[in-house]
Amino acid sequence: MAAEISFDAARTARRVLRLATTGGLATLEAGGAPFASLVTVATTSEGEPILLLSDLARHTQNIARDKRAGLLLVAPGGQSGDPLAGARLSVSGSIARDTDLNHRRRFLARHAEAAGYAEFADFNVYRFTVAAAHLVAGFGRIVDLTPDDLLTDCADSAALIAGEAGAVAHVNDDHADTLALYASRLCGVPGGSWIATGVDPDGLDLRAGEKRARIDFPEKVRNGGALRATLVQLAAEARAKGQTRKGPGQARAFDF
Repeated sequence: MAAEISFDAARTARRVLRLATTGGLATLEAGGAPFASLVTVATTSEGEPILLLSDLARHTQNIARDKRAGLLLVAPGGQSGDPLAGARLSVSGSIARDTDLNHRRRFLARHAEAAGYAEFADFNVYRFTVAAAHLVAGFGRIVDLTPDDLLTDCADSAALIAGEAGAVAHVNDDHADTLALYASRLCGVPGGSWIATGVDPDGLDLRAGEKRARIDFPEKVRNGGALRATLVQLAAEARAKGQTRKGPGQARAFDF
């Protein structure tokens, strides 16, 4: 009999949280009945879900009366035709308007298509404050989780967060070939025009059209120097998994 594979519930839940691009948002109607709607999601550096909502939408009107809400997230790219076979995460808590410009930038980097309407006066960013979570990751893998299980403590990572926009722009402008190596050789996803959309202390988020991928860092990254060292290490690992293309397109070392 094959040995049982260990199950890291917190890590699984965090990956669902970071990789999901859409979710089912549950809010409360005036009479207390639940109302469900489909929304696009991104995350703060800590991992809290952020959404771009219109004041005209029914769920936003519900939030104005009662901030309590739930959010169902499903991991993309399941290996089975059964929609219930993949990991999914239900988070509960409260949701409120958020004016942090970095959160807005992170959302739009993850959902470039939203740029066409994000500037409309009725659209605003909302942040979901997680109070509890429930993970279903397969048979016998059903776990209740706390915010500490899900979220990243960024108290010691202010330098990384302050420099995130510049770091993301740099790798996209100068290291597209290395991002493609990350995606194909470290994440095992198909090739494409991969770009970075965000970096946080735990990992790097990538996007190629509708496809998403995430590189989990081997250890927590707190500043630009540590980020550069980690990306160089990951580039070496990616190159070691296959023959790197020679010539002008060869992946270069990072130079933050």
